[in-house]
Amino acid sequence: MSMNNPEDAKLVTLATSTLARSGAEQAAALRDSTGRTYVAVNVTSPSLNLDAFEAVLTVALASGISGIESVVATGSRPENVKAIKDFTPSATVFFVAVSGEVISL
Repeated sequence: MSMNNPEDAKLVTLATSTLARSGAEQAAALRDSTGRTYVAVNVTSPSLNLDAFEAVLTVALASGISGIESVVATGSRPENVKAIKDFTPSATVFFVAVSGEVISL
């Protein structure tokens, strides 16, 4: 599987650099329908657990997005793709494995 949109390669860079910098289990980068980008990592605490998809969607929603073009996650695979697809069913969602394999979700 490969990404058809070159802008998605930028999301890969954002997600992988966020993962490396943070030391988190997961990282995700999201591009909204206006081209703005957002990054987030998974959140794990005694009272709150968000996977990277949920966290990046929360950050983007707080900024007032109206739609999502694409989301890329890396690290351990986030499970809640539904959080993204419920907001924008047409959004492309990818997971980049440590091996570099790109998986469309």
